[in-house]
Amino acid sequence: LVVIGVHTPEFAFEKDEDNVRRATQDLGVSYPVALDNDYAIWRAFKNRYWPAHYFIDAYGQIRGQHFGEGEYDESERLIRRLLTDAGQQNLPPSASDIRAEGVQSAADVANVASPETYVGYSRAENFASPDGLARDQSKLYAAPGELQRNQWALAGRWTVGAEDGVLDAPGGKITFRFHARDLHLVLGSAQAGKPVRFRVTLDGENPGTDRGMDLDANGEGVVTGQRLYQLIRQSGPVRDRTFTIEFLDAGAQAFAFTFG
Repeated sequence: LVVIGVHTPEFAFEKDEDNVRRATQDLGVSYPVALDNDYAIWRAFKNRYWPAHYFIDAYGQIRGQHFGEGEYDESERLIRRLLTDAGQQNLPPSASDIRAEGVQSAADVANVASPETYVGYSRAENFASPDGLARDQSKLYAAPGELQRNQWALAGRWTVGAEDGVLDAPGGKITFRFHARDLHLVLGSAQAGKPVRFRVTLDGENPGTDRGMDLDANGEGVVTGQRLYQLIRQSGPVRDRTFTIEFLDAGAQAFAFTFG
């Protein structure tokens, strides 16, 4: 069995080799990872998804594929079958329980009604702050009194670029009306190595048992690097909720929301 990872970046900071090396170390990834900064491998596989898994037999033929997180037991069964087809014997026992936590947990697909949403103006949709986004210039934003499902808004002074929004002064906020079990946000710090503190509320209250793995019991967290942060994981029935993140320090970078 040979495992090879391919890292195809979505944002500019993901092209940096040092960032990729740090992330693989943090995740405990020990197999080789190719940097596909020009999307050559992505295009060769006609891929459209993060993550995507391709299962290739001993003769180089793609025998299966899986997109997204979850269904790990089915992936293992396919790997075992391909190993057996290749003449391998005495395989170790099958894993009895494969668990994934945080952003690697399988999405609750049946209850996802919010799309991946970008903060940068090149792909921003459903933005609801008055007067729209100002491109590449500092602007004081305000959130409307009410948001419809999948609308989002900025409050405070932000500079919005093609890929991200950068907070220019402490106290800025992002609000999103969403429908999904999980809410993730790709965040970073505009000044490398400088942490940015934040506080999250759900419908104006402490998220409590609905907090994601990157929040503490008070709904507070810290941006320590450029990555995907899990901020909400609802423990009860999924319904329309209003998410707000307030940054206590300037320099926060916000790239994109994803839902699961």
